[in-house]
Amino acid sequence: MSLITPAKPVRVPSRTRQVRSQNWVAAAFLLPALLTLVVFLVYPLLSSFRLSLLNWNGLGNTARFVGLQNWADLLHDRVFLTAIRNNGVLAGLSILVQIPLGLVLAFLLDRAGRASRALKVLYFLPLLMSSVAIGTVFRSIYDPNFGPLNSVLRALHLDVLAQDWLGDPRLSLIAVIAVVCWQNVPFYMLLFLAGLSSMPAELREAATLDGATEPVIFWRITLPFLQGTIRSAMVLSLIGSLRYFDLVYVMTGGGPSNSSEVMATYMYRTVFSSFNIGYGAAISSAMFIIVAVVAGLTLRATRRFETEV
Repeated sequence: MSLITPAKPVRVPSRTRQVRSQNWVAAAFLLPALLTLVVFLVYPLLSSFRLSLLNWNGLGNTARFVGLQNWADLLHDRVFLTAIRNNGVLAGLSILVQIPLGLVLAFLLDRAGRASRALKVLYFLPLLMSSVAIGTVFRSIYDPNFGPLNSVLRALHLDVLAQDWLGDPRLSLIAVIAVVCWQNVPFYMLLFLAGLSSMPAELREAATLDGATEPVIFWRITLPFLQGTIRSAMVLSLIGSLRYFDLVYVMTGGGPSNSSEVMATYMYRTVFSSFNIGYGAAISSAMFIIVAVVAGLTLRATRRFETEV
């Protein structure tokens, strides 16, 4: 007579244990990214805020705690307020010029067929160039005496339009913004081209069969489809404009008479020319707060607009 031994029950790992195991794996993969974020973002931000509470020239053990005095001085600093205004003008004109131009160029290139490849490379060249090189070239172009721009205007008997583009406080900021737009329009063009390439061809074909014209297709189909891309472009343009530095510094250095000064150039001059580390750190921290608040408000406004549409 054989004895039948009961089989041992198979242990099935509990749901909680599986979830914990998955969480540990996810944490292990995220840890390097989190450490990088802490080292290169969180620590510099906290360090900048700490320095903004000091009066220090960056040399030796001479730092003196002044509390929020640097922040209070910012509120009455005319140069800083001018820099904020100039950043606002730069951001507004960048959005109004770069995004529409990039969208129009992307739409035209999307319809250009075989010729679009060569045109894409041609339009993308400004973005590949160094900002320092671009600034140096345009300083020569804007030269009031020997620059090609004024030479062409004089050759066309438009001497009244020939100006000291970078030396006139009324024109210097606009002259720099024109170069900024020229350099960055190709980026938004490629961004919109990527969005158009993901657009289903059936939408356009159905609209064409219904008798829709190109303007109608653009306004009723293409633009609504690109809403998310447009929102991303606006945020990128806004953030980039608020922290812009290189072209402004190379072309004007913030002058003349602070007419083209932006927050980044003012911070740079405060730290590396005046050696006022604490005040420069306050400017840097204020820049971060302004960029974060404006970017958050822009995202919220564009999302609300998309919901209403």
